[in-house]
Amino acid sequence: MSDSSPLPPVRLHSEAELAREALATPLLSRAARLARWAGPETRVGAGGELIDDQLPQAAAELGLTGEDAAACASEAWRVAVDTGLVEIVDEEEGTVTAGAELRMLTSGGPQDVLGVWLGALETVLADAAVPELDDLVDAMAEGGPVDLSGLDWDPEAEAEFLDGVLGNLYLLTVSEDGPGDGPVPLPALAASVIIPDDMGEPTNDVLEQVSDAMMRLDDQFRLLEPAGLVVYQPVDEALMTDAEDGAQDAAGDASPSVDDADVTRYGMVRLTPLGLYGLRARLLEAGVPAPAVGDLADKGADALLDGTAAFPQTAARAETEQWLARREPLAAARELLAAARGSDPGAPLRRLRCQQALSLVGSLAEPALREVLDDAELGGLARVWLTEHGAADVPPPPESMVFWLTIDTVAAQLAAEGNSAELQALVEGLARQHSGFFTTAWRVDHPATADVLEAMGRLHPDKKVAKEARKAAFKARSQRGE
Repeated sequence: MSDSSPLPPVRLHSEAELAREALATPLLSRAARLARWAGPETRVGAGGELIDDQLPQAAAELGLTGEDAAACASEAWRVAVDTGLVEIVDEEEGTVTAGAELRMLTSGGPQDVLGVWLGALETVLADAAVPELDDLVDAMAEGGPVDLSGLDWDPEAEAEFLDGVLGNLYLLTVSEDGPGDGPVPLPALAASVIIPDDMGEPTNDVLEQVSDAMMRLDDQFRLLEPAGLVVYQPVDEALMTDAEDGAQDAAGDASPSVDDADVTRYGMVRLTPLGLYGLRARLLEAGVPAPAVGDLADKGADALLDGTAAFPQTAARAETEQWLARREPLAAARELLAAARGSDPGAPLRRLRCQQALSLVGSLAEPALREVLDDAELGGLARVWLTEHGAADVPPPPESMVFWLTIDTVAAQLAAEGNSAELQALVEGLARQHSGFFTTAWRVDHPATADVLEAMGRLHPDKKVAKEARKAAFKARSQRGE
């Protein structure tokens, strides 16, 4: 997530739903079960870990069998200790007791439960960032200080890599043009953090890095799935030796013979609703603005219009619907119109968002729109709304208002979308429908007149029309003394 642009808002499940999902995760449910199982005879080592003799008992308590049973029980116990579900009473004796956080899982509210789950998530993320290094085990067994630089392992770099991958997965999930609830191919996710945006054809060295990253992520997502962070389809074991080919296919140079079924064999991952909540919490903790739909529902109309200015259209509508649901329609319409006024650079986009919000209010807003018919800034959009809703006796706008509204609309579109194809089509249509548009437009008393005319000159494909727009922009600036 190297892009500095704001993150789109995420749609979260209710805290009650998320808390139920957290309690049902294998990781937290196992940790809680071991916390209840622990008693006077339970003993731990110097680091709080269960002694080896008691791991089989813990695994049996969890109903775990097989060669990984002891390891899974050990991980669940460590989560219980790290989250405060279990507290160490006497370090020398190695005795433990149920921790205060254990009561939170049964008698606490949803936020309490989610707080415990977030602590468990931090533990498993720390584990996932530690690679399986036989050399590290051997070095620790020898005793003395461990030279991490000699082991080709940088703990901070490993954690940053995983954070970067999860950040990209979050961004893909919340983006309007992303997969949404659908899974992301593991090779594409690995490529997103390895291959630079400005690289054309990836080199063999880069593709090898993507392949290595895939294998690391395969191990890490297997660890993260029991925490409820992701749903993961692992890499097909039969393809492990051909992972580099899979990375090349998904990194942007896919062979026509590779179908969707082939791609899924290289691993697929998606965030769960609980995972979205957890990653957003971590982003906020790191100081990254990560809005959620509903954040603005209890704030004023000015906060709503400014806050949704950079939202994708679907997210802006969802946020506005929640805001309107808490208000009486006529009062909401009046508040929106009052907040839409202004001559600052953000005002045109506020008025566009206001117009979009008013389209959701319905006919009960009509008195508020009629109250601003004579307003220089709002009279144009009021007439548009009244006409679209079939209102009677809508006064025709004066020419000055028509031109002001046109400049305001183009300024809003520029702020919202930049030089988009839709805006270019709008510019071409204006010039085609009004042959003398530029003769009048430069006189419009709007703060964005010159900028809009310059943009029209930049966007219009006809050189003669573009020149007229630039000349009009120069006149507008001269008129304002710029």
